[in-house]
Amino acid sequence: MLRRWQDSGAVWRVLHRDAAGVTIGLFTCDGGEEVSRVTSGAPELVAFLAGRDTSEDLAG
Repeated sequence: MLRRWQDSGAVWRVLHRDAAGVTIGLFTCDGGEEVSRVTSGAPELVAFLAGRDTSEDLAG
């Protein structure tokens, strides 16, 4: 889901991260308005994030 979100030009940001998982905010393409949140502890999600805090950290 996050990959599709960023591929469409929108922005995601980690809002909270702890041992139980992460909460990610999904923002509009300009990064201004939060439109949804996702909370999960799925290992696949944690691996996808690789310690990043925002989709804007993905350049390169």
